[in-house]
Amino acid sequence: MKHLFFFFLIFYLTNPSFTQPEVAPWSNIKGIRLDGELVQLNSSLGFVGQDWTSVRRTAKERAAYSYERSGNIQHTPIRIDSFLYDQRVEYLGAGKTNIRIHFQNEKDTNIIGQFFMLSLPGDQYHDGEIKFLDPAYSSFERRIPTDPSELSRGKSKGISIRSASRNLDIQINESTDIFILRDKDDPAATIDIYFGLMTGPLKKGTSSYRSFTLEVMGIPDRTQANISLYPSELGRQFKGFGGNFRLQNPTADPPVIDYCLRNLDVRWGRVEMPWRFWHPEVDKDPVKSANADGLHPRVEAAMQMAKRLDSLGMPVILSDWSAPNWAIEGQMSFGPQPGGLRGNPLDQEKIERICRSIGDYIQYAKDHFGFEFAMFSFNESDLGINVRQTAEEHAAFIKGLGAHLQQRGIKTKMLLGDTADANGWPFLKAAMEDEQTHPYIGAVSFHSWRGYTDQNLYEWYHAAEKMEVPLLVGEGSMDAGAWRYPQIFSEPMYAMEEANLYVRILRICQPESILQWQLTADYSPMIGGGVFGNTEIPLQPTQRFWNFKQIANQPADLKFMPVKTDHKSLECTGLADPERNTYLVHVVNNGASRSVRVQGIPSTIEWIKIWVTNENSNNARRRSLRVRDGIATFDAEANSCITLLADGESPF
Repeated sequence: MKHLFFFFLIFYLTNPSFTQPEVAPWSNIKGIRLDGELVQLNSSLGFVGQDWTSVRRTAKERAAYSYERSGNIQHTPIRIDSFLYDQRVEYLGAGKTNIRIHFQNEKDTNIIGQFFMLSLPGDQYHDGEIKFLDPAYSSFERRIPTDPSELSRGKSKGISIRSASRNLDIQINESTDIFILRDKDDPAATIDIYFGLMTGPLKKGTSSYRSFTLEVMGIPDRTQANISLYPSELGRQFKGFGGNFRLQNPTADPPVIDYCLRNLDVRWGRVEMPWRFWHPEVDKDPVKSANADGLHPRVEAAMQMAKRLDSLGMPVILSDWSAPNWAIEGQMSFGPQPGGLRGNPLDQEKIERICRSIGDYIQYAKDHFGFEFAMFSFNESDLGINVRQTAEEHAAFIKGLGAHLQQRGIKTKMLLGDTADANGWPFLKAAMEDEQTHPYIGAVSFHSWRGYTDQNLYEWYHAAEKMEVPLLVGEGSMDAGAWRYPQIFSEPMYAMEEANLYVRILRICQPESILQWQLTADYSPMIGGGVFGNTEIPLQPTQRFWNFKQIANQPADLKFMPVKTDHKSLECTGLADPERNTYLVHVVNNGASRSVRVQGIPSTIEWIKIWVTNENSNNARRRSLRVRDGIATFDAEANSCITLLADGESPF
């Protein structure tokens, strides 16, 4: 233990920023970074009902919440039903973090209690011991419990946990009820620790305050990682990085778009069809109205945006978010309805007129702006944002509009899916099983906001393979509600999680493109210059932008190359074109710095270029790697996105 303490003392003195708490907008503290490695805490706020089988915790989209950072303090106010939580997480330096929680109850409630909870990974604490500090009425030191029926408890002003690889000390401002549970049948089971904010039946208007000071210590995992390339087993083609350009802010959008298109090699685009403004009244011909009175400003701007993207040589998707009132059942709904439904179905009696209206829009762009859209979709129609379709209606509309466009000599194809989330693949089934839809389908598409498990991602890969068309991630990102708390976009945690998701999608799905939501002022990879209302600093890129640049600014039309790693902290994917002697690997190191050995490099490659993006480096070029006998070794910087490129060129 003396050696361990000496190691930490040196590290505190030489690298005061090595521990940083990572806080999600819904208040959960994922952990504290130790030299790039995340020491997991997996905290949450919530309550235990009338027994321990009823536990509700804060989680993504399961409460009303917001996020704000001020210096070293991350603030997350939360509401769950009649319970209000106000949490502030402050980084204190020297390995310490303070968590201050105000709780208020607005309703008489009979529950076991309200808690601040930790879920510690069992594989890191299975050999640990816990000690209650300065207990008020009970004092014991024992091994972490293994029997869930044996609920360990104490009333204390803190606890201390010691294991072979992790030390965790927690001090509390006042004596607090503490409960510890663990599944006895699983040695690697999560260790759940509940710190009472208020316990027992709660009266309306009662409140409490707790302050927790956490100190973590441990030995970062710096074991060498191995990456193997398989350049003879190439898959589908990756055209490149793409972007969404749905215009919503006439002041802040243009400079962001200009910057992104100047500095990113964008190879797919997606724009809005403002259908409500194109054809607001069913009895008025939209083409005649446009010729006589000019286009509505929203329509004009959207078509100009699409023309600009087309002029840069990229295919452009046309997506509609909402329909004119005449084309739907009921009045247009832009939010959840009773029963949880969203959006409105199309009026099936007017499908022919609907197809003609959309066809007129596409034809007008071709005739007056000189380009043709590559694809058409209703945005997230499986969810109803804001046109809602069943799987069967989706299939029928693909056939209806597809045939209409074909009869007019328009080359625009239909997107299959364009679903709200990665778990939406069942929505494809009806169209996939109906062969009459197949001639009109140009690509399969999903949005990556939720449900991005490996299993779901494989379903999208197989769907595109079966249909023999490209797969697109029509909207790439991971938190649909982040526009409400835009400071999260500047957090390194968000940038790294997003990059890790993209590299994982590339590895599993092999899409032709990931189209970032968005390359405008909305969900922007930029900050300042009026973006998110921030006029205090000039427009400038965030860490997310530099991650995108590493994916975007790569050789075109490479094919996916299998890449495997033996280290759990790494995510990686590969691309290659042996005929051009070009090989590329994207690596996300989610942990501490480590040596990485790359093997399977073709004999034609002698040098590898390397770029790194992290909290302190922006797509920074590092010293080239020398390849010997098909092997190269490099130092993977902590918590970084790394791109390796071998193109047969000498660095000299």
